[in-house]
Amino acid sequence: LAVKGFKTHILDTRKTTPGLRTLEKYAVRTGGCYNHRRSLGDGILIKDNHIHALRKQGMDLVAIVTKARANVSHTLQVEIEVESIDQVQEALDAGADILLLDNMGLEEMTKAVKLAKGNAITEASGGINLRTVRQIAATGVDLISVGALTHSVKSLDISLDMA
Repeated sequence: LAVKGFKTHILDTRKTTPGLRTLEKYAVRTGGCYNHRRSLGDGILIKDNHIHALRKQGMDLVAIVTKARANVSHTLQVEIEVESIDQVQEALDAGADILLLDNMGLEEMTKAVKLAKGNAITEASGGINLRTVRQIAATGVDLISVGALTHSVKSLDISLDMA
């Protein structure tokens, strides 16, 4: 309900309680949200630390994406973590399928969404909660990932009393 009226989908993350991933991901779907990835093998996510390490080897982002695609099935999408508009453009130029807009402010996120429209899916991530999710959806992002859906859930105290 927090994003009602927007086309945005709310996703969980892989951050789950050890041994409870299946149940927690089921709970997310049952609650009306969507699952992101179940495991690292469900997609290619090129994060800032990957980019940094590979740039030290002389690779630009195009080469990094090309290398990633060469080693996996053609059905997997490439998602690149970006933190600025310059990085958004670079990721688009490199052929990213999905842009992970990490900890961006609303204004910058709105610009990123406009740049990506028709070229890549946009996913907002980082510090998102129930108070901020509607404003983030208003930027036009396609997806919002919320780790708190699984890693910060408050357990329900249930007991069974027999008479």
